[in-house]
Amino acid sequence: MLRLSARLPACYRLTVGIAGQISTTLSPSSKLVCSWASQASRSMADCTKCDTKAPPKSAMKKVKFLSQKEAITIDEELVSTYSYSIEQLMELAGLSCATAIAKAYPLNSFTKAEPTVLVCCGPGNNGGDGLVCARHLKLFGYLPSIYYPKHKDIELYKNLSLQCKNMDIPFLSYLPSSSLIDLSYNLVVDGIFGFSFSGQARAPFDDIIKTLKNIMIPLCSIDVPSGWDVEKGSEDGLQPEFLISLTAPKMCAEHFKGKHHYLGGRFVPPELAHKYQLSLPEYPGTECAVQLVLKSSV
Repeated sequence: MLRLSARLPACYRLTVGIAGQISTTLSPSSKLVCSWASQASRSMADCTKCDTKAPPKSAMKKVKFLSQKEAITIDEELVSTYSYSIEQLMELAGLSCATAIAKAYPLNSFTKAEPTVLVCCGPGNNGGDGLVCARHLKLFGYLPSIYYPKHKDIELYKNLSLQCKNMDIPFLSYLPSSSLIDLSYNLVVDGIFGFSFSGQARAPFDDIIKTLKNIMIPLCSIDVPSGWDVEKGSEDGLQPEFLISLTAPKMCAEHFKGKHHYLGGRFVPPELAHKYQLSLPEYPGTECAVQLVLKSSV
């Protein structure tokens, strides 16, 4: 049985010793002593000699940033080896994004009368994540609208679109100007391109990215800011205020200069995380999204 003094940092043990040289062992009958010791510990929280510090926002360990090849390989392995379906991964990713948005931008933080959010979706899996995100945002009490100008003729995307329409989420027929977006919405979600993107954005997405570069309201990018090189980032591309990495951050996230960086997707099997040395942070409680510590705050 450990003694109470052995469970306290050095500076606290000194204080407790001076107060009464307490060496009472911890037991069910020592509640009063434990309560007093807890108060003494809190009163000494500003002790300059104590090395014990509270951990920053999330995990202390260094999370691995993935190359494009690694991200693709891990995604393929989740499907082939671990038998996840694309639908499953997309649902988990989209829910993680909506949860992270609700944490960073709670409903009562918006300045406009209604909690409006514009979700811009691309033709691939990143766009699918955006559709799922919009659906969950609606369930969380937000008022999302979707701009989905080009999508594949695949059952999965048709179903995701229909689910949103059945929840009365409007689909825009055109993208408003940057000034009109600023007037109408509190937040824009960029779900256009993901980690498989390379080269230059083509129409209509090149113009969409140009419009989003000029908005003044917060921009949130899913996994990779659209138009960025997955590994090198982009100096003159989108500069989101909020980035939600999925599975693990991509190398381009090291160039992220915004306010909020979250990791979403609590679905990576421990064996797979160990194989690729992902060093994923611990998700608190039952959360599916966790805030990462930005370089500037370390």
